[in-house]
Amino acid sequence: GDGCWVPPQVLAWGLRGLRGGVRAPSLEVQCGGRTLRTPTIADLATNPNFPINAFLLMLHLPAEEEYVPPIRLRVLDTRDFGYRPEVGQACVRGLGQYCCQPPGEGQPPGPGTPPPGSVSPSSPLCSLQILPRITAEKGAADKAAEEEEDEDEDEDDWWSKFYAAMGDKAKSRRGTNRDRLKIYSCELEAVPEFEGLQDFCQTFPLYQPGGHPAAGEDPLPAGEFKGLFRIYPLPEDPGVPPPPRHFQELPPSQPQKCLVRVYVVRAFDLPPRDRNGLCDPYVRVSLGTKTLGQRDQYVPNTLEPVFGRLFEVTGTIPLEKDLRVSLLDYDLLPPDQEVGTTTIDLENRLLSRFRAHCGLPTLYRTAGPGCWRDQLPPSQALEHFARGRGLPAPEFSAEGTTVTFGDHTFLLSHFGGGPPRHRHPGAPRERLALHVLHACHLVPEHLETRTLYNSTQPGLEQGKVQMWVDIFPAGLGPPGPPVDITPRKPQRYELRCVVWNTRDVDLGDTNLAGQRMSDIYVTGWLDGLEEQRQRTDVHYRSLQGDGGFNWRFVFSFEYLAAEQLCVLPRKARGTLGLDETVLKVPPKLILQVWDNDKFSADDFLGVLELELTRLPRPAQHPQDCTPTPQGTPQSPWPWRGARVPSRLSLFRQRRARGWWPCTVQEGGKRRLSGKLELTLELLTAKEAEERPAGKGREDPNMYPTLPAPARPEWSFLWLQAPLRGLRYGVWRQHRCRISLGLALLLLLALLLAFVYAAPGYLAMKLVNPLQSLHLAGGERP
Repeated sequence: GDGCWVPPQVLAWGLRGLRGGVRAPSLEVQCGGRTLRTPTIADLATNPNFPINAFLLMLHLPAEEEYVPPIRLRVLDTRDFGYRPEVGQACVRGLGQYCCQPPGEGQPPGPGTPPPGSVSPSSPLCSLQILPRITAEKGAADKAAEEEEDEDEDEDDWWSKFYAAMGDKAKSRRGTNRDRLKIYSCELEAVPEFEGLQDFCQTFPLYQPGGHPAAGEDPLPAGEFKGLFRIYPLPEDPGVPPPPRHFQELPPSQPQKCLVRVYVVRAFDLPPRDRNGLCDPYVRVSLGTKTLGQRDQYVPNTLEPVFGRLFEVTGTIPLEKDLRVSLLDYDLLPPDQEVGTTTIDLENRLLSRFRAHCGLPTLYRTAGPGCWRDQLPPSQALEHFARGRGLPAPEFSAEGTTVTFGDHTFLLSHFGGGPPRHRHPGAPRERLALHVLHACHLVPEHLETRTLYNSTQPGLEQGKVQMWVDIFPAGLGPPGPPVDITPRKPQRYELRCVVWNTRDVDLGDTNLAGQRMSDIYVTGWLDGLEEQRQRTDVHYRSLQGDGGFNWRFVFSFEYLAAEQLCVLPRKARGTLGLDETVLKVPPKLILQVWDNDKFSADDFLGVLELELTRLPRPAQHPQDCTPTPQGTPQSPWPWRGARVPSRLSLFRQRRARGWWPCTVQEGGKRRLSGKLELTLELLTAKEAEERPAGKGREDPNMYPTLPAPARPEWSFLWLQAPLRGLRYGVWRQHRCRISLGLALLLLLALLLAFVYAAPGYLAMKLVNPLQSLHLAGGERP
């Protein structure tokens, strides 16, 4: 068929991973009966790149792509006496993917040709098309994000950004989406817009010549060739200039010493390795001969570990380009089982024009948790980016609010009006440069999800790990501070709850006199920490539901402020008690009011549940204490429309005192069953140590000092003093009736005595025996 002369431009960057004692290899590129030989690599162990990288090969290829011959690659070693054995070979088919449309032609692009509007950095036609297109939608979105209220950055950390990207608002606690993190569900190389990070050069596996693998097995590569091809058809008109050379602006081919920061955030979907259906994974990072990761830093009993680990390792790229991240299962007796491994080609990330060596943050900060960590500030990074694309350097105005990049001028106001609302924003010049870099579709600040594989089970996924890698060449200067991704650690707090009084508590018993009464006491604990349950003493014989206690509860717990959850250690099932798992629950104080009984089960009178992060505002007087504060607050001045906040956070206010209602469930509804006067005080571990206080009224009875309650005289246990019980239970209530009865009994006794003595007295008066005796005695003489 018809054909045309084409000059394939060949980028021969270098050879990697050759085996068998290769000394000084060279490359042969064969296609269409023509052969291109590269210079020899003098010392493969010192610099595995070719001394000359760009080549041109004149070929006559058929117009139909299916008839285009493949490119054959042969790697020859140089031995003594001129012996040049072949140590690796490869065959590249489908050259249509390397065809590029020459400039100025209106014909549609061929197969594999980047579209005219593409921003592919691998095409020389796109040198001016990579400039950003500032749209009204982007400016409006950034402006809306800037106008949102500022979040509390004191509690903001990297994990807030992570949970915000995951859509977990409860854990993120972020008020805006200005500082965003991109989470990819695959490897960064698998993201379509980044072209596998092989836009600068591709990796072609080399195989042993004449090797015959066993049946059902893939041949093992003997090395790799790093290179790229670009094919342009020559114009038919001899007067038209030939297409421009592609591989002109090349990075230095000398090996670079780099600092590599590996951030391993978490893993999930891991296969079980232990008998309990879980595993104890830990991370091991290898680069060249260096290995990082300790066995004792494992996460026990989980298939979804959260590591939050940073590994820093130095290496020389491309001599040490393959970064291996492995997860191993900890066992009491080594060796540990390998869960899975993923390998990252650091050289591709360092050479890619998508700037994959360090993701671009959304905001530029000079200090704080989101401090700029790259070696170059955004303005210098933009100049470096333009130099690598063969573009003129950007020109900034004196104020730094305007930049001219290529044929376009951009204003800082295009990306959001007004001053920045985040802390430590830096100079306008740097913020504007960062906006322009983002518009060039470079790799953003991200988290990639990499699949783990095990050599014993090839092709089967062994879980996934979420991580990212930063690469900093030593020649560009020191990098910024690393990102702190340490898992959130709980802080120890101490809650002191003083139970002062109760009012209007339900009366659950009846005394000997038939009166309603209750022997009141209060129990309390934190949700999830039932082992810390405490109780007051008993207020006996409360006749009106009133009780005085002056009793202090002291609860110690660990609290994760960023997630507003208490962290509770729990023993894992199926273990020997060596490891613990973690349970997270909201901080909730539970208080229950009970009626004490000696010969039967105690009667439940009511419950009060107080979530410390959303504490209902207490009433200052018992008559104002109703269940309504737990719902929508009522304004004291409805005509003014004033809104009273119904809830407060004890972690911010630190202390609250007042009356809270306790309720009981009846008929599917909550009914008010009493009122509790409490003081709630929250202290850090250091404050609690400086201001000690005992439980109840025990020593040290301070902060505040609790006196014994002034209880009525009848508030005692009647079995201990039955006469006093009769006095206060009968006499005080029926003393009038008892006095009247005693008076009537006395009168009745007197009447009976009179009735009994009256007949004898009357007989004595009538007979008068004493007078007759007196007369008889007078007559005897």
